[in-house]
Amino acid sequence: MALRKGRARNPEGRMRLVEHLRELRRRVLLALAGVAVMTVPGWFLYTPVFDALQAPVLAVDDAALTAALIFTTPAAAFDMRVRVALWVATFIASPWWLYQVWAYIAPGLTRTEKRRSLLFVVAGVPLFLAGAVLAWLVLPNAIRVLIQFTPEGALNYMPATDYVRFVMRVILAFAIAFLLPLLMVLVNALGLVSARTLLAGWRWAVLLIFIFAGIASPTPDPWTMIALALPMCALYFGAVGIAALHDRRVDRRLAARDAELLGPEA
Repeated sequence: MALRKGRARNPEGRMRLVEHLRELRRRVLLALAGVAVMTVPGWFLYTPVFDALQAPVLAVDDAALTAALIFTTPAAAFDMRVRVALWVATFIASPWWLYQVWAYIAPGLTRTEKRRSLLFVVAGVPLFLAGAVLAWLVLPNAIRVLIQFTPEGALNYMPATDYVRFVMRVILAFAIAFLLPLLMVLVNALGLVSARTLLAGWRWAVLLIFIFAGIASPTPDPWTMIALALPMCALYFGAVGIAALHDRRVDRRLAARDAELLGPEA
């Protein structure tokens, strides 16, 4: 009842700055709590996940290039398990923390806008995971290329914590990059940016995508960068296409409403 009265007094869901900050803190804490809970299955998934993470190094070692992961301190193995558990939890809990992002935005939206913006959660999870899968497909070749720079006669023994941190950052960078086109669709659905505006900056968008791909790419060769940049470009133009369809529907609806208001005088 109190919620209904509050909504009646404030139908647009407006909040003061302090209330926005409190709500933001609440959603961040809920997202972190979800990740913390998912560290429990992440802890028990450590062995198969770590085996998969070190597989590219073992494959290189089998190819007559000596390479191996080492633990340099007594606590390194425990620290590794905690890092991997949190990293796995981030992916398992992705529906939850993406929902928290949506829930923070939703109070200020109309009912129609809420339905449209829910796409952020529905499509965000597979896109996030697709970016991680692409990174995983690129990594073995990237690691092999990097290890080949080892001088002849030298041994490439890598601290396990440094190697896994490197792999986790690359995979997360790919995964987050795949969410950016979804943000474009979301801001268009909210009426903040038109498809024409998004398309007008396509040259800068492609340039920034390749710059990001060059920075996020784990190897200096151009093929890894292209493997990341091309799917992102395709997602960008796909997002522009979806935004254009949305704008066309909005224009038709506005035109029909104007014609109805003008009536016979038109």
